[in-house]
Amino acid sequence: MKKTAAAAGAIALIGGLSACNNRESAEDKMQEFTDAWNNQNFEEMYGYLSSDTRAQINKETFINRHETIYEDTNAEDLTIQTGETDENNEGEEETALPFSVSMTTSAGDVSFEQEAAWVLEETEDGEEWQLDWSPSYIFEELGWEETINVERTKPARGEILAEGGEPLATNMETTRVSLVPGSLGEEREDTISTIADELNIPKENIDEALDQDWVTDESAVPVKTLSPDEEAAASEVEDLPGVQLSEVGNQRYYPEQEAAAHLTGYIGNISGEELEERGGTYTQSSQIGKAGLEYVYEERLRGEPGMLISTSEDDVVAEQEAVAGEDVQTTIDISLQERAYEQIQEDTGATVALNPQNGNTLALVSAPSYDPNNYIYGWPEDELNEFNESDNRPRAAKFNSTYAPGSTVKPITASIGLSNEAITPDEEMTIEGLEWQPDSSWGGYSVTRVNDELSEVNLREALITSDNIYFARTALNTGAEDFTAGLESFGFNQEIPYDFPIENSSIASDGLDSEVLLADTGYGQGQMQMSPVHLASAFTAFVNEGDMLAPQLLASSDREVWEENVVPESGISAIEAGLEGVVEDERGSAYEPVNENISISGKTGTAELKQAGEEEGTENGWFVAYDNEDEDLLIASMIQNVEERGGSSYVVEQTKPLFEE
Repeated sequence: MKKTAAAAGAIALIGGLSACNNRESAEDKMQEFTDAWNNQNFEEMYGYLSSDTRAQINKETFINRHETIYEDTNAEDLTIQTGETDENNEGEEETALPFSVSMTTSAGDVSFEQEAAWVLEETEDGEEWQLDWSPSYIFEELGWEETINVERTKPARGEILAEGGEPLATNMETTRVSLVPGSLGEEREDTISTIADELNIPKENIDEALDQDWVTDESAVPVKTLSPDEEAAASEVEDLPGVQLSEVGNQRYYPEQEAAAHLTGYIGNISGEELEERGGTYTQSSQIGKAGLEYVYEERLRGEPGMLISTSEDDVVAEQEAVAGEDVQTTIDISLQERAYEQIQEDTGATVALNPQNGNTLALVSAPSYDPNNYIYGWPEDELNEFNESDNRPRAAKFNSTYAPGSTVKPITASIGLSNEAITPDEEMTIEGLEWQPDSSWGGYSVTRVNDELSEVNLREALITSDNIYFARTALNTGAEDFTAGLESFGFNQEIPYDFPIENSSIASDGLDSEVLLADTGYGQGQMQMSPVHLASAFTAFVNEGDMLAPQLLASSDREVWEENVVPESGISAIEAGLEGVVEDERGSAYEPVNENISISGKTGTAELKQAGEEEGTENGWFVAYDNEDEDLLIASMIQNVEERGGSSYVVEQTKPLFEE
């Protein structure tokens, strides 16, 4: 019997040793687990978890939680590697095995080392090594009760700067006004009305904000972000019941307001169409340049958004910092921009100022205007209605649109005629009377001029007296083909080489296909259309020995000749003398008002706009001029509806003061 008992004990011992020997090692289990992990097979991974872990998190939650974390963080190239250990866990019930984790995420690379806690537990298949899972195995900063937050961090938008670094568009810290519904008190309606009045917003807007589905009595509901110009309103409402004030940084602000609205433009929320077109790092919450320089230089100004992955306890897992946008330094002269706007702010028109020596843009002004800050901080109700109902299209810039240039084109006609030997500088053209036509084939149509004091007219006199007949005949003598080529050398039918989008100037819809149209085009009527920016650029040729300069907006831009020798050397002095006479000679259309403080040369123009069947129409007035002494300022101004205000003389009156120091 003793022998039998001993044998039985030996068999049991052998069986126990056999079971131990058949059990997978913790290292083998770890390798299997990491294989499943590398494949992000969370269902399989759950099968390796300890009973304590399973009691803490069920299978479905485990799978969903970790799939969501990896998906939200855009985790890619996940690599889990087991480490080496010198420890012998034979006979142990717990062991810690090293491993490393690496991956790329939307916020950059993540890598760390950890130790996996394995415990020996009794299972249906006998004792097995099971993993005491920890959320820190996913990200070492993550705990059981914490969640992962992924947020895009907004870059500071670059500033738009004028000459000397003065801001045209900048970023400011300002105040946001919020309301807590449950704290508005018994006088809720009166309080809301007072706030609406003080903040100059419709009461309905506040009511709509408070009626949103997510709002509770304790919610802080934003109702208005104050512009820097409205900060005083904060003190008027801060003591009212239910009002909360908070600081908001990085808000776009346009300090020049109406004076530079069409130049700077504004930013706004990206549209679905813009998002589809832009793609990249833009999202549904992005803001984008909508108009003006904000639109033109969007790629430079916007910067690159950053990404932040953090826990709900604000522990940073990974961070890719936002890259601030680039500042854009322009050549704009703030003082001249403001003064130019003051001169035409009650009108409908545009003023463009260039330095004719290098093409630098000194001012781009359009009227009527608007405050671009309203697109950022909200429109006062009365202003918005007026803005939307105006017939003068205050949203649209006038300096980059095209109009009939009237007599301002006559120096260009002269240049083309000289280049084609249709006229010479001193040759006198015989012109009798106020009307002219080449022959009876014109029927009842003829070209008219203002007076017939001169019957022998040379180029200088023709410019001073703005003789329509002289320039109509010059165009006819040049011929349609050569005249068209000459206009194209001056930039017509071309894309303007300018960062700011400019409508192309045009000659005629179907070409100069008749003598009448050719003649009319010679003195700026017909179908010819020209933008103020283009006109200013064309006149740089009279200051640069015949070379026309491309307009520039950026301080970093080099002087660029757009077209060479558009004015022949033989005719420059005669044209310059004529343009000076327009201002200095009593017969000149820009003689009055006399201003002894300036010395300028220029050309006026009036374009009559008539609808079919009308005997009289509205008039656009023009004046383009440059400084004679320093030759560092050239201005082209256009004002609409001047027919009852003296025509182009009104434009001269508004423009001359801009040449004063």
